[in-house]
Amino acid sequence: MKNMKLSAKALFLCLTFTLSQAAPLQDSANDAAVPDRCSGIEFDAITPDEKGNMLFFKDGHIWKGFHGPVQLSSEYFRELNGHVDAAFRMHNAENPDDHDHIYLFLDDKVFSYFNQILEEGYPKEIQEDFPGVPAHLDAAVECPKGECISDSVLFFKGQDVYVYDITTKTVKTKPWSHLPSCTSAFRWLEHYYCFHGHNFTRFQPMTGEVSGSYPKDSRHYFMRCPNFGHGGNREPLKCSNVKLDAVTTDDAGRTYFFSGPIYMRMDTHRDGFHAFPITRGWKELTSGVDAVFSYTDKVYLIKGDQVYIYKADAHFTLIEGYPKTVKEELGIEGHVDAAFVCPNERIAHIIQGRRMRDIVLTTTPRVIAQDMPLPLSDIDAGLCGADGIKLFKGSQYYLYESPQILAVGRIAPQPANITSAMMGCKD
Repeated sequence: MKNMKLSAKALFLCLTFTLSQAAPLQDSANDAAVPDRCSGIEFDAITPDEKGNMLFFKDGHIWKGFHGPVQLSSEYFRELNGHVDAAFRMHNAENPDDHDHIYLFLDDKVFSYFNQILEEGYPKEIQEDFPGVPAHLDAAVECPKGECISDSVLFFKGQDVYVYDITTKTVKTKPWSHLPSCTSAFRWLEHYYCFHGHNFTRFQPMTGEVSGSYPKDSRHYFMRCPNFGHGGNREPLKCSNVKLDAVTTDDAGRTYFFSGPIYMRMDTHRDGFHAFPITRGWKELTSGVDAVFSYTDKVYLIKGDQVYIYKADAHFTLIEGYPKTVKEELGIEGHVDAAFVCPNERIAHIIQGRRMRDIVLTTTPRVIAQDMPLPLSDIDAGLCGADGIKLFKGSQYYLYESPQILAVGRIAPQPANITSAMMGCKD
């Protein structure tokens, strides 16, 4: 138990800050005219590019990523000769030709880039591309359908927010006087951040609601600076020291790894691997999870003898009446080591010790349909996907083609190692 706690603690401290390694503590330019983001500057704009690299703009300069040297923005976007007012990465599900293009705004003009190449016909008047959106913007951020009512862009000017519907090309104006005046804004891992001064405030994109203790200093979270940050200059956790508690992929394709008190989103690798407290996504789970599986549009999290079922939407909401006991919900007793449901199936495969018990999720009350021995013991987590079933044990995993092969197998396959490509650890 002591080793498990140390492993979880190390994963939390190290993975959260893998994004900040292998970089100098200060930006490379020493010229006093070059802005230093560690001094507490106010950014003009922030956006991810089409590859997921976060771009920070200030006075004709740009930083690529959460660490690294400053460069002239014209070296990245050739046609830019100075500052930008606002920027965002387009999310347009109905028009793949426009999806992931980067829009930069300057005065009354808009520039559209893809792979750092300016699109033909740009720059244009803002009104030509975004009718109803004013000039001289303060900030902009994309808001995909599900997080907003439809695929939208939030444009900020003063205390007003202009919600631009990408499909209908209509605008609704909302006064958000409770939110600080945003000089830049961006969406990161399905959360929305308003930057003001060297601080930021996280907000809900449909209402502007702010929950939690804000503002916070951006230097603690979005860049690497001396005397800032939560984890110090630690080396990333070695993959050989990784230990997982649970893994699942929900119906929206979001994959989550759980370890101790933290979780990581694995499908957002182009935005980096980042660890967060489990309570950030599932506030009722204050002491970690033992197992997890997804079924239809819900996520089942098991801790001890309790099952928590959450509606898997843009944000997770605990379904009324939960938690319930494992016996009441799944018809089994005892500690659950791992669980998984394969895509488009209705069987929850529950691993307890050296046995796998299959529960039909469409029946009430739930009963054990099959009870089979396993060739493995001490399984930590299980995940079923298009490439088969992965059973995780320590820093390794065993791959099976199907639940049927797992059930009838008597000799375990050769294990494979968790790699840095899987979860951002250090090989």
